[in-house]
Amino acid sequence: MDGIKDKVKEKYGRVALSQESCCMPGECGCGTPGQAAEAIGYDAKELESVPQESILGAGCGAPLNFAELREGETVVDLGSGAGIDVFLSANKVGRSGRVIGIDMTDEMLAKAKNNAKGGYPNVEFRRGDIEEHIPVGDGTADVVISNCVINLTVDKARAFSEVRRILKDGGRMVISDMVTDRPAASVDPEKWCSCIDGALTKDDYVASIKKAGFANVTVLEERPYIDESDGRKIASIVVKAVK
Repeated sequence: MDGIKDKVKEKYGRVALSQESCCMPGECGCGTPGQAAEAIGYDAKELESVPQESILGAGCGAPLNFAELREGETVVDLGSGAGIDVFLSANKVGRSGRVIGIDMTDEMLAKAKNNAKGGYPNVEFRRGDIEEHIPVGDGTADVVISNCVINLTVDKARAFSEVRRILKDGGRMVISDMVTDRPAASVDPEKWCSCIDGALTKDDYVASIKKAGFANVTVLEERPYIDESDGRKIASIVVKAVK
C-alpha cells in the first residue's frame, strides 16, 4: 500500500487542472462533465445553479439525492473536489446553514475556493486527510456526505471513525461509493486511483461502518458500475448511517 496516497493526490491534481473525468460509469472521459454528472444521478436543473467549473464529472452516485438536507444544517463534504456537492448543499441549507468541503489535493482546493468567490458566504474549504484527521471539531456536523472517496483511502475503518467523531449525536452520514463482489488479487495503483482496486465487498464495507460505531446502517441504492477484465463485478452504492 506504500505510495497509494501520493498516487491519489497526483491523479486528482491532474483532474483539477485538466477537467479529466474520473470514477464514473465507463471510466474517464465519457462525455462532458455535465453529462457525466447526470449519468450518475445529478439533476440537470440543479447543476445549472452551481458554478460550472465545479462540475468535473467525477463520482459514482449522487448522495445529496438521499441526504434530505434542511435549512440551517451544517454539512461536511469529504473529498469535495472542485466543490459541486458543497455548492449544491449550500443552496439547500441556505444562509443560516454552513457547508465545509474537505480535500487533500491542493489543486482541487484552489479550484474550489476560486469557484466559491462572490456568491457563497456560507461555504469554506479546508485541506485535510480524512483517514488521518478531518479538520473539523467534534460534534460539528449534522450531515456528512461523500461521493466515491472513502474507497480511495487505505484505512476505511479509520476514515469512518473520523466521520463519526465530527457528527453531532443523531447526525447522519450519506455517501456514495464503490464495492466489489471480491477483492482484487493484487493492487494496481492506477486502478486504485480510479476507485476500483480499493473497493471492499459490500459486506466488508458495511462492517467497517459498524466497526466505527454507527447505527442504522442502510444501503439505500445499489447499481452495476463496471465488470473488470479479471471477472470482478464493481457496483456503486449509496449508504446511510446514523451516529
